[in-house]
Amino acid sequence: MRTVDVATLKAIVAERGREGRSITAIAGPPGAGKSTLAESLAAALEADEPGSAAVFPMDGYHFDDLVLVPRGLRPRKGAPETFDVSGFAHMLGRLRANRDAEIAVPVFDRSIEIARAGARMIPRSVRHLIVEGNYILLGSGEWHLLHRHYDTTVMIDVPEEELRRRLAERWKDLDAEAFAFKMDVNDMPNGRLVRTESIMPEFVVRQ
Repeated sequence: MRTVDVATLKAIVAERGREGRSITAIAGPPGAGKSTLAESLAAALEADEPGSAAVFPMDGYHFDDLVLVPRGLRPRKGAPETFDVSGFAHMLGRLRANRDAEIAVPVFDRSIEIARAGARMIPRSVRHLIVEGNYILLGSGEWHLLHRHYDTTVMIDVPEEELRRRLAERWKDLDAEAFAFKMDVNDMPNGRLVRTESIMPEFVVRQ
């Protein structure tokens, strides 16, 4: 495990995707800044070579509320059991094979808490595919099925007090009961799970 800054990570990813598609997995607790890092990394790679990089977020594989509510899982939305892990794994395999001219992937719309099907296109020209999500490095259950598709693994390390501050800002408009549930029953425990149950990453980015 090696600690790197974003510039160093960009150079590593660029080199690994020089000859063909390379998949970089970026994991971290809720509020760690996975989406921000993934999008920044893709933008930096795109600046050097337009059309070479894309982001594939895990959150597009949230189960819909039509599934979560009957199963009693709606309050736990965002926990590992509320994702279609097998579906995500199959899509990763298709993206790694890179046989299609372009592949449509779902993207989670946080403003309405719904995954939009086919909301992002990933063309064959993309060599640097950046996958991001809380649990994509978990070593338990079906999550381990994802690991064989990765060429580079990255964990974002953020102090717990900073995660709490960021999550409090995210959920500040909730009422007191919903806020407490989101923070201390869902997001913070999920973050500790990511820290303790993920496999050892190749690289760590500290924020």
